[in-house]
Amino acid sequence: MRQLLVASCLAALAGAAAGCNGNPLGDAQIPNTVDTVMLGALVGTPITLPSAYSVSTASAIRTDQTTAFDFAYDVLPDGRHVFLPLALLGLTSSTAAPGLQLSDKSFADLTDPPTNGYTTIDTVTIEPSQVYVVRGRVVCTALGVPQYGKIHILSFDDADRTVTFEALANTNCGFRSLVPGVPGD
Repeated sequence: MRQLLVASCLAALAGAAAGCNGNPLGDAQIPNTVDTVMLGALVGTPITLPSAYSVSTASAIRTDQTTAFDFAYDVLPDGRHVFLPLALLGLTSSTAAPGLQLSDKSFADLTDPPTNGYTTIDTVTIEPSQVYVVRGRVVCTALGVPQYGKIHILSFDDADRTVTFEALANTNCGFRSLVPGVPGD
């Protein structure tokens, strides 16, 4: 009788794992896609031009409407183009503060984001062709983990005070892959 009970339990566990493909999160639902984003500087551009970016929504954000973003863009008086992480702006954050990290990999080759080493409370000077990993805010509160993305600086328009970059954000809670398509991890 005991062997039958153990075999029954093992079969039930195997069936449950197969239903989730062995992943307790289940399957990711939202494909990672590459998009082109333009942000205007916090200072010296119309308020209607978004100046910040959110990994969790994979979109440009207007800072006059919400603080639900991960970093903002600005041009300093000395002409440097910079990203400003959320905590640097004095806005509250979770335990894993949003941040940026310069990568030595190409945009296409950056597939697995690191979990630490992000600049969270300092200005990040940016240049064309640079690639950054972005750790977003913790919006997956049930899991308590941040979301991740990557950006590739394409160009600046100094007259309009804008930056253009390509971005990929993994908006699936608990998944980290920075590869286009539906992530498996």
